[in-house]
Amino acid sequence: MKSAMFMKRGLVEVQDVDKPTVKNPDDVVIKVLRACVCGSDLWAYRGLDDKPANSINSGHEAIGIVEEVGADITTVKPGDFVIAPFTHGCGHCPACLAGFDGVCQDHSDNFSNGTQAEYYLAQHAQWSLVKVPGKPEDYSEAMLKSFLTLADVMATGYHAARVADVKPGDTVVVMGDGAVGLSAIIAAKLRGAKRIISTSRHNDRRELAAEFGATDNVAERGDEAVEKILAMTNGGADAVLECVGTAQSTDTAMKVGRPGAIVGRVGLPHDATMDMATPFYRNTAVAGGPASVTTYDKDLLLKAVLDGKINPGKVFTKTFTLDEINDAYQAMADRQVIKSYVKVSD
Repeated sequence: MKSAMFMKRGLVEVQDVDKPTVKNPDDVVIKVLRACVCGSDLWAYRGLDDKPANSINSGHEAIGIVEEVGADITTVKPGDFVIAPFTHGCGHCPACLAGFDGVCQDHSDNFSNGTQAEYYLAQHAQWSLVKVPGKPEDYSEAMLKSFLTLADVMATGYHAARVADVKPGDTVVVMGDGAVGLSAIIAAKLRGAKRIISTSRHNDRRELAAEFGATDNVAERGDEAVEKILAMTNGGADAVLECVGTAQSTDTAMKVGRPGAIVGRVGLPHDATMDMATPFYRNTAVAGGPASVTTYDKDLLLKAVLDGKINPGKVFTKTFTLDEINDAYQAMADRQVIKSYVKVSD
């Protein structure tokens, strides 16, 4: 089968590799229909992570058709149309029962990879896969795009809003204008936020943020951004959703909430240091981590997409084939697209 492989910094290639097969009783093999490139995939592509040459792609978002199931799988069967989340919680450990399946305690290998391929082996798949009603041909391409966001970015954006306890009437600041930040705007609106401040410096992203529910935008950075947001919000927002992970974004997030605000963090930090004095003196709570994808999809996000209440698939602004996977990576690295959508098969 065809699979994207990481070759070196700035180069991902499609190679012929062995098709995966069921090895463990809770394995599921999925024929991938649509995949995509995540911002985290770019870390190695840009040379920020030390990923081995000629290694399997870090892609971790897919929708597809169940091809083969292990002996312990009873929740899906061959032919089912499914969303494959980037995490694969068990559904019964204390973390999963508390709604934190992104950090499932039942197994240590909780994160997916290898979805930028014709077939994908989903591990620990008894509970984690999310069935979509009907067949792929029942849906428009726009709907397929929205389903694909439920494998990661939409659920990750929602996680930021959930752990920040966004409530009806709240004022919320969203740090980041990538696919996760834009999804966090959708999530804040879904949870009833009255005022949502985006932080984009790019016209296309700012326009999409407004379409998704942002009421204001602050393009400034650093101290200038902090001063402006505090003035706009009469002393700070009720919640801040940090969807970038950079030192500057995190620093700003810690300073723009009112005393007692919660910062929901879903941007993975690449800087080991953090100023904890600032949140201490503002009584700022900090929460966040890997998203509870399956929980959110099953509880509310899939229904919100099916009902037309949200349309997160608009974060995909250009489509590529699997053979064009390096172009898909490069377009994101060059910020030519918000998120690259990959048509693997029909």
